[in-house]
Amino acid sequence: MSTYESAWVPTEEQKKKTRLYQWMNKHGFTDYDAFHKKSVTDLAWFWDEAVKELGIEWYDDYEETLDLSKGIAYPNWFIGGKTNVVHNALDKWALSSSTQDNTALYWEGDNGDQITFTYKELLQEVNTIANGLEQLGVDEGDVVTIYMPMIPETVIAMLAISKIGAIFSPAFSGYKSEAVATRVQAAKAKVLLTADGFYRRGKTVRMKDEADLAADLCPSLEHVIVVERAGCEVDWNEYRDILWTTLRKNVNDYKTKEKRADDPFMLIYTSGTTGKPKGAVHTHSGFPVKSAFDAGICMDVKQEDTLFWYTDMGWMMGPFLVYGGLMNGASIVMFEGTPDYPEPDRLWELVERYQVTHLGISPTLVRAMMKHGESWIDKHNLQSLKLIGSTGEPWNPEPWHWLFKHAGKSQVPIFNYSGGTEISGGMLGNVLVKPIQPVTFNAALPGMDVSVYDDDGNAVLGDVGELVLRKPWVGMTKGFHEDEERYEETYWSRFKDTWVHGDWAIENEDGFFTITGRSDDVLNVAGKRLGPAEVESVLVEHDEVIEAGVIGVPHDVKGEEAVAFVVLKKESTEVIMEELRLLLQHKLGKALAPKKVFAVNDLPKTRNAKVMRRAIKSAYLNKPSGDLSALENPDAVDQIRTLGLTSNRP
Repeated sequence: MSTYESAWVPTEEQKKKTRLYQWMNKHGFTDYDAFHKKSVTDLAWFWDEAVKELGIEWYDDYEETLDLSKGIAYPNWFIGGKTNVVHNALDKWALSSSTQDNTALYWEGDNGDQITFTYKELLQEVNTIANGLEQLGVDEGDVVTIYMPMIPETVIAMLAISKIGAIFSPAFSGYKSEAVATRVQAAKAKVLLTADGFYRRGKTVRMKDEADLAADLCPSLEHVIVVERAGCEVDWNEYRDILWTTLRKNVNDYKTKEKRADDPFMLIYTSGTTGKPKGAVHTHSGFPVKSAFDAGICMDVKQEDTLFWYTDMGWMMGPFLVYGGLMNGASIVMFEGTPDYPEPDRLWELVERYQVTHLGISPTLVRAMMKHGESWIDKHNLQSLKLIGSTGEPWNPEPWHWLFKHAGKSQVPIFNYSGGTEISGGMLGNVLVKPIQPVTFNAALPGMDVSVYDDDGNAVLGDVGELVLRKPWVGMTKGFHEDEERYEETYWSRFKDTWVHGDWAIENEDGFFTITGRSDDVLNVAGKRLGPAEVESVLVEHDEVIEAGVIGVPHDVKGEEAVAFVVLKKESTEVIMEELRLLLQHKLGKALAPKKVFAVNDLPKTRNAKVMRRAIKSAYLNKPSGDLSALENPDAVDQIRTLGLTSNRP
């Protein structure tokens, strides 16, 4: 049995009001587990019914729901169907007299600026920008990289790019130029969309400076489109730069392009354990349908609801916010600022002002807000809240209980949600027709054939193993951009016809899941995935660094923080170490850059010269190292263990 007591138990009335229960009941099910079993044994039936339930509209209906002729790693969904994400997220609501005046988007800036768009108003802006992009020469299939803050133009651009049949690729607004350039180059983007700057904690963050440095490294770029958000002076390249306002000259309607169901609409890069980011390819009938399903059917987002996920468009939950909300005809809230500025109650103020029904946050954020105390929550009326979503990293019990008690008054369910960029949403969640326990997940989501495998590929209960998926699903990445070999190696090489997700998990006999950590080396800093090799690559740029090793260690607020170890050409000095810390901040940004950098004589390596990060981590944390027989230089572990004992003393 699970180690936790149920904290939230739905009443029969609450269960029966959910979209999930009503849909199950329509198909003759009242028991979730029986319904879930049907959802993963008859995939074609399930996803066919799912798109009907979501009201997905097609220009040409599909002839077949699922084709697996190319194997489980390359499913083809909705064969023959023609659609466009913008039709289902915007056009159909904006062109209907019953919904066109409903609020689509609430936006608030760090400085308190506020804008609201109805569906009709949003469509007018999207059509205008679609005309402008087309006149600029952006064609179907071209890639536009979006390096933008959370402002309305970001969503308008995403929808306009899809409307003309092009592909957008969002990049985290906190990236430095090198990280942006890497993603632009990988996508061979034709256009980069950015802002002059944005506001954060009352200060102006100059964004175009980084965008210019990135653009200089990217020969594929023809244009840099600049939104004037902060009104700051910027350098201007007359051959490359174009103001957003110049795209807004043609305010005529724009006929949405008809796209095949499996045509790509978004290319989103996620860090891996090697330096080169992985480009997840998402289609018009993939990511939008999965995010709409998870938000609408699983989290119970309805037309009259307001969804607010505190995120960035460069992380998966940014697009999830857009399509999870708009595909369901709901309202979404976008926020440029930080949750505790200018006061620690900014987040709760937003919930009250916009009558947020579904709030998405991370455990890291909750841990940071706990230190301010619950009095800041008590200042606000949060009765609009129906659900609190949580993703990004595993919970600890204390912050989970704090959030449930003080923000939710022990009445609002917390929907733990775990999946990923390549999933288009969740594998595991807390469905609202079953009891919810702290920290854990009460179910595999409908259509997701989740299991936990031991090293031999056998399903296990009660023991830690690899989190896997045994069947394909709508929203599964369509390989990696121009890198099928890496896609197959990453997810499909361990067990036959099985997606190995990269998380360690436990499934208990009562059907609850717990994620215990990642089984690869990817760091998770405040909910943001960071490949060790990306950090190591920055360190070895310094002339004095021979090699580097980076690990993630537990952190009270961020959940995990990066710690770096470097081998230097000569004796370590404080000057060199400070240069390295500044270099990391310059290239990665302060939030992701390791604060602790140690000089060591050597890094523990295997005989084939692979740095063994597991050995570095266990030594630094003074934990059992396990089998180190593959190490060429076990003495390196002892030095790291000594450093850990010294630096980790209370």
